[in-house]
Amino acid sequence: MNKFTDTQQQLQQQPCTWLVTGVAGFIGSNLLEALLKLGQKVVGLDNFATGHQRNLDEVQGLVTSQQWQNFSFIEGDIRHIDACHQALDGVDYVLHQAALGSVPRSLNDPATTNDVNISGFLNMLITAKEAQVKNFVYAASSSTYGDHPALPKVEPNIGNPLSPYAVTKYVNELYADVFSKSYGFNATGLRYFNVFGRRQDPDGAYAAVIPKWTAAMNKQQVVQINGDGETSRDFCYIENVVQMNILAATTLLDKSEVFNVAVGDRTTLNELFGAIQSALAEQGVSYDIAAKYADFRAGDVRHSQADVTKAKTLLGYDPQFRISEGISLTMPWYIANV
Repeated sequence: MNKFTDTQQQLQQQPCTWLVTGVAGFIGSNLLEALLKLGQKVVGLDNFATGHQRNLDEVQGLVTSQQWQNFSFIEGDIRHIDACHQALDGVDYVLHQAALGSVPRSLNDPATTNDVNISGFLNMLITAKEAQVKNFVYAASSSTYGDHPALPKVEPNIGNPLSPYAVTKYVNELYADVFSKSYGFNATGLRYFNVFGRRQDPDGAYAAVIPKWTAAMNKQQVVQINGDGETSRDFCYIENVVQMNILAATTLLDKSEVFNVAVGDRTTLNELFGAIQSALAEQGVSYDIAAKYADFRAGDVRHSQADVTKAKTLLGYDPQFRISEGISLTMPWYIANV
C-alpha cells in the first residue's frame, strides 16, 4: 500500500474540512472533485476571474447528491481580507490555488498579477495563521527556477526570474519561509510543472499549450509552435497534482518547504505535437496539417525538467501518470468540450 492510498483511507474514516481557493478553475475543480469523492467537506472560494461556473457544474454531475451537499461556495476575492476570513471559518486544511497564471499575462499587466498573486496570497497566509489551520498548501511555480541552466531542476537551486509572474511566485515562497521563522506557521509550496488535464481552458489568449493545440487540431486548424519546437517541458497530468496536494496537506513538516510537482520527464514541443496527433487518431480524429513555427515567446525558459526526489522522500509522492497516459485519458474530454 502506498502513502497516498493509505492517506485516502484515513480521510474517508475521519473526514475533514478543506478550503480550496480558485475552486472554479482547472486545478481547483479537480481538487474539489477528488475531495468530495473522499467524503470530505469542502469550502470553495472563487471570483470567476479565470474560473468558470461550468467547472463546478461538471463536478456536481460527477459526484453523488450527498457528496455535493458537503460543498459550500463563496464568491469572493482573495484581495479582500473579509472574504478570506469568511472562507476560513472552521477549516482544517487550505489548498490555495487562486492566482493569475500565465507569463504573457504578467508581462502585459504586471500590476494586477502582483496584486492577486502577492497581496492576495498574503491575505490568505495571514488569515490562515489566525484561523490556526492544520496545514496550508499553496500553488507555487516552476517559473521560479528562472534562468538557472541545470537539469533536472532541484528545489534549492534557482536562478533569476524571467517574468513578473515568476517574481510573484518566488515572493510567495519567501513569505511562507518568513511566516515559518517568525510565527511558527508552516506553509508548503508546490512548484507545478506544466499541469494538464480535464477542465483546462482551451480558450483565450493565455490558454495552456495542450488544450490550445488539441482544440485547434480537433477543429482542423493550424497549430502555432513558438520557436523551433525543441523547447522542452515536464508535463504533469492533473491526477499527480491532486495526489501531491492531499499528501502535502496531511503531512506535517517542521518548517515551510517547497516541492516540485511533476513526473521527471522532458518532452519537446515537437514531440508533444506528435503525441496529441496520435491521441486524436486513437479517438478517430485524423489531423495532417503541418505546424507553423513562430518566434520564441518572451519570458519563456528553454528547457524544464523536475527532480521529484524530495517529494517522494518527504511526502511519499508516487506519480502514477506520464504524459502519454495523461493525454490519452484526457482526450475524450477535450474532444467533447472543445
